[in-house]
Amino acid sequence: MEIIPAIDLIGGQCVRLTEGDFAQQTTYDSDPLAVAQRFEQHGLRRLHLVDLDGARARQPVNLAVLERLARHTTLHIDFGGGLQHEDAVRQAFDAGAAQITAGSIAVREPATVQHWLRTFGAERIIIGADFRDQRIAINAWAEQSERTLRGFVAEYLAAGARSFVCTDVSKDGKLQGPALETYQQLRAQLPAAQLVASGGVTTVADLEALAALGMHGAIIGKAIYEGTISLPELARFVH
Repeated sequence: MEIIPAIDLIGGQCVRLTEGDFAQQTTYDSDPLAVAQRFEQHGLRRLHLVDLDGARARQPVNLAVLERLARHTTLHIDFGGGLQHEDAVRQAFDAGAAQITAGSIAVREPATVQHWLRTFGAERIIIGADFRDQRIAINAWAEQSERTLRGFVAEYLAAGARSFVCTDVSKDGKLQGPALETYQQLRAQLPAAQLVASGGVTTVADLEALAALGMHGAIIGKAIYEGTISLPELARFVH
């Protein structure tokens, strides 16, 4: 299982939100590059980089940070936040992203994202499946859609997508443990999907439980910044 640390950006700084709420913001570091280099020094190879300013502006705002991280580390960076148009996706790739994550737009405009899958290749487009109570959440998680998590993932699998970041909005930033039962069901129902767990990962035991379910990856944010998981503890998961 791939361990994927997260850096969320506001004003070029590393922050974390609780349940996606901009009013519940904690700033952890003013230098994202130093944070990314720490990850790299501990053997981590992936980075989930989220442009929260871009998500609000509906266009990328922190591309310069992406470019800096891509230039000064060897991390495989997946970038999301504000990617609403093909031009923005190209800008992200040009700035050094190895993959991009299509979030709300994957719910609102499936035809657009299916076009991206065909244009850029399924291996470069991750589908963001944000959910609460088994239903897809949209618009920075403020709204609940009628779409079920399983139906949403199944639809994109049929359209050629392979990778899905499944974020339990109700647990994000709360350090209360991941949605193991939901992931277990999804793995059983849709074994072809590469599922990355996001939201609530708090301890190494959580990671072991996710690995036992056969999850493709796990995103860790607040747990690293708050120290409930230390970077040296992740060494056993890095091959």
